[in-house]
Amino acid sequence: MSTMLDDKTRTIVSACVPALEAHGLAITQEMYRRLLANPEIRDLFNMSHQKDGEQPKALALAVLAYARNINNLGALGGMVERIAEKHVGLNILPEHYPFVGEALLGAIAHVLGDAATPEIMDAWGKAYWFLANVLIGREKQIYHDHAEAPGGWTGWRSFTVRSIVTESSTVRSFELVPSDNKPVMLHKPGQYLSFKLDIPEHGSQRRNYSISSAPASDHYRISIRKAEGGVVSSWFHDTVREGDTLMVSAPAGEFIYDPSKEEKTMFISAGIGLTPFISALGLIEQQPGPTRFVHGTHAADTEAFGSYIQALAAKGIVRADIFYSTGLPNKASATSGLARHAGRINAEWLSTQIEPNTTYRICGPDQFMLDVIKALKAQGVRTEQIHYEFFGSASDAQLLAAA
Repeated sequence: MSTMLDDKTRTIVSACVPALEAHGLAITQEMYRRLLANPEIRDLFNMSHQKDGEQPKALALAVLAYARNINNLGALGGMVERIAEKHVGLNILPEHYPFVGEALLGAIAHVLGDAATPEIMDAWGKAYWFLANVLIGREKQIYHDHAEAPGGWTGWRSFTVRSIVTESSTVRSFELVPSDNKPVMLHKPGQYLSFKLDIPEHGSQRRNYSISSAPASDHYRISIRKAEGGVVSSWFHDTVREGDTLMVSAPAGEFIYDPSKEEKTMFISAGIGLTPFISALGLIEQQPGPTRFVHGTHAADTEAFGSYIQALAAKGIVRADIFYSTGLPNKASATSGLARHAGRINAEWLSTQIEPNTTYRICGPDQFMLDVIKALKAQGVRTEQIHYEFFGSASDAQLLAAA
C-alpha cells in the first residue's frame, strides 16, 4: 500500500505544471537517454517508439497529466490501468522501477538546472515512488491472476507458428499454439499478446499485437499489417514461417469487450485497427447480439477479413458498412446486411447512425479516432459510451486526456 502524498508534496508537484508544459519533452528525452544506456533496461522497450519520438512524447504527457491531477488521482485510473497492463505484457518487474526513478529524477535536475531545488527534487521523488508503488501493486495482482488462470502463465512462454494466412495485400495472420502442447488461458476480446524477439541486425525487440481470434483454450491468432519501413512487421511477413517458435507473454490489455455489459455495440475501425474487433466478432458468433461493424480501408485489395465480415452480415450476425477511400470495388457483390461506401468514414454519415443505448468502440490511427470521437460527441454521445484503443504509444494529448 502506497503512503498517501502529503499536502506539501502535492502543492509542489502541482506548482511544477508550467515547467512541465514548457520542458516536459526535454525531461523525458533526457530520461530515456539515461535509461537506455543500460542494455538490460533498453531491451524492455519498443525501440521504434524511441526512434520516432513517440515514447518520450507519451511519457511527457503522462507526467504532465499526473502533475495536473495530483489532487484528484482518481481521474487517472484509466491511465494507470493501461500502463499496468502494458508493463505486465512486457514483464516489467519491481526491480526495474529504481532504474526509472533514478533516470527521471536525474533528468528533471539536468533540464531544470538551478530551478530544481532540493524541495522540488524531494517532492518529485515522493511523487514518483507513490505512483510506482501503485503500479507495482496492480501489476502484482495481474501477474497473480495470469498465474492462477487455467492455461495461464507469467514470464515468456514458447509458442509455435501453426499456420500463416494472407488476409489482404498488406495483412497476414499468424496462428500460434503453445510449444509445450498445454492449454492457454482464454483471452478477452480486445487484449493483445506481447512478443520478445531477436531480429538479426536489429537485436532485441518488443512488440504488442492484438489477438484477432475468438477466445479458445488451444491457440491465439495475431494479424499484422506490413508497415513501410517497419522492422518487426516486415520480419514477420518476410521471415517467419510455419513451425518457427516465438516467445510470448500472457494476454494483457484493458480495451476489453464484454457483451454482457453492452446492450448494443458499434465497432468503428480503420486499417489494421479492426483486429481487436475481429476477436470480438468471433465471440459474437457464439452469442449474437445487436452489433454494427463499420470499417474503413484503402481499397478492395487491402480489405482484411472481408469475406468473414460478408459471411457474418449474410447470416444477420452483424450489420456492416465498409468504406473504401479510393472508391468502390468494381466487382463487389451485393450482400444482405452489408453496405459499401466510396470515401472515408465521416462525421456527416456518423450523425445519421446514432442509436440509443449503444457503446461505440473505436480503433485505428490517432487522427481517425479523434475525428470519430469528435463526431460522436457532437451528436450528444456521452464520454462513457465511447471506448478506444491505442496502437503504440499514447502520444496525442487529446486522446490521452480523454483516456
